[in-house]
Amino acid sequence: MAGMLYLVPTPIGNLSDISVRCRKTLEQADFIAAEDTRVTLKLLNYLEIKKPLVSYYEHNKLESGPKIVRRILDGETCVLVSDAGSPAISDPGEDLVRLCAEADIPVCAIPGPCAVITALSISGLPTGRFCFEGFLSINKKSRQEHLAGLQQERRTMIFYEAPHKLLATLKDLANAFGADRRVSLCRELTKLHEEVVRTTLGDIYEDTHFVVGVPIVSEGATVGFVLAVTGARALTTMWRTFIGLFFMTAVPNYYFYTKS
Repeated sequence: MAGMLYLVPTPIGNLSDISVRCRKTLEQADFIAAEDTRVTLKLLNYLEIKKPLVSYYEHNKLESGPKIVRRILDGETCVLVSDAGSPAISDPGEDLVRLCAEADIPVCAIPGPCAVITALSISGLPTGRFCFEGFLSINKKSRQEHLAGLQQERRTMIFYEAPHKLLATLKDLANAFGADRRVSLCRELTKLHEEVVRTTLGDIYEDTHFVVGVPIVSEGATVGFVLAVTGARALTTMWRTFIGLFFMTAVPNYYFYTKS
């Protein structure tokens, strides 16, 4: 009988955010597939859990994925974790989930820490509708095409970015969306020095966090930034009325006179 794959979210900064259910699932698993076994081992030591770990990340997923699936088909239960947050979201875990789905292996996602939702909820921007865009491509052309496709996006947009790429990304966002777009930058989420900077894409460079063009990050910090950018403004009521009257009068009259 086939086993099962569990997607277990891990703390995004504060280890005490691990839930009772997540802990129990880790304890009952036969083995754990981890993005970085060293990071996961620290969490397991904190929880006083000892389990076999296998490596599963972007550069070995084609080799490691089928092996994990085979073990599950043989009856073992696997827990998939990322370094922080929910696995399979902007993460190679999505490919393992696909492989399991193709093999009719049941997959159970346990709710828990998620940087996207945490950052959005404290952004001060509209939260009713939003879209998650993940990391922008490092390829300049792909990056520009991605942002160009979002210029008329009216939902709040969420991006991830690494500290050393932050300033370049903010400049690209300002060029694509305009300097007046509101933005929220979050770092060190759920940790002692959690910080949220709420400003605009045009004013961000005046913030004291940016000294000689380099963003200040905590010593030893590897966690990047979560950026929330407000969507494009809807047409004002006046302009909607004007455009509506135009199509109701000018356009029919144009066809009338051209066909007369």
